[in-house]
Amino acid sequence: MGGNRSWVTEFVLLGFQLSAQTELLLFWVFSLLYTCSLLANSMIFALICLDHRLHTPMYFFLSHLAIIDMSFASNNVPKMLANLVTQNRTISFGPCIIQTFLCLAFAHTECLILLAMSYDRYVAICHPLQYTVIMSWTVCKVLATTSWSFGFVLALMHAILLLRLPFCGSREVNHFFCEILSVLKLACADTWLNKVVIFTAAVFVLVGPLCLMLVSYIHIFWAILKIQSGEGRRKAFSTCSSHLCVVGLFFGIGMLLYMVPDSSQREEKEKILSLFYCLFNPMLNPLIYSLRNAQVKDALCRALQVRSS
Repeated sequence: MGGNRSWVTEFVLLGFQLSAQTELLLFWVFSLLYTCSLLANSMIFALICLDHRLHTPMYFFLSHLAIIDMSFASNNVPKMLANLVTQNRTISFGPCIIQTFLCLAFAHTECLILLAMSYDRYVAICHPLQYTVIMSWTVCKVLATTSWSFGFVLALMHAILLLRLPFCGSREVNHFFCEILSVLKLACADTWLNKVVIFTAAVFVLVGPLCLMLVSYIHIFWAILKIQSGEGRRKAFSTCSSHLCVVGLFFGIGMLLYMVPDSSQREEKEKILSLFYCLFNPMLNPLIYSLRNAQVKDALCRALQVRSS
């Protein structure tokens, strides 16, 4: 590199680049959504920990999902909220890389936890007699540990490849957090290896798990069709279809972000799609997977009764 180039020590997060009044409105809306997602997920996690009736494989994975959603949102949203009400939108190089690493780690882990959850539902519905044997606590712990380990190892690989790049030009990240593709655009070196690894990782944690989940849900729907009770069949279809919608949104948006070729105005679309992961997905998961569940509602009622007595 040329000796007269100055190396970047901090980045500027451009955010949404809207009027001050609009950004203030967004601050209050996003703050409300962020608070609601933290409260919902923390409540679900507390209920699962405190109520022994919820100590089952399904709720074990749901507790991990709640932790991931709270962590993912807390990694990205506070800085975004601060940038909406302040003129100083800088972030140092180190914290930016850490934010990128954690964002990828939690996203990868959630993909794999969702896969483990779909496998749990497949065994519960299609092989109910062998459920306790197949989904033993040892198996559940191995699946959860593997999901977290792979998620963080893949993210660490991305972070290491990012750190090898020189940043010596523009320091303006056209995003509201240090999203990896937006940061890569500021590198003054060839980033082809980074992009190949990102695409390969996307195939591994998005396409692969999604295909496996679709296969499991096909088997689940086929098993549901054999249920004799019309009411039981309706409830099972309602639950599984809502789960499938959330999974489709989560994986579909991920593939749009990281597997669709670059196009004009992609960055602005990325910001809007990223809001789903930061704000809406952490709220949807407790609503779809937990709060609509009769067992969770009963556990909440029992907790409130104990508190009031």
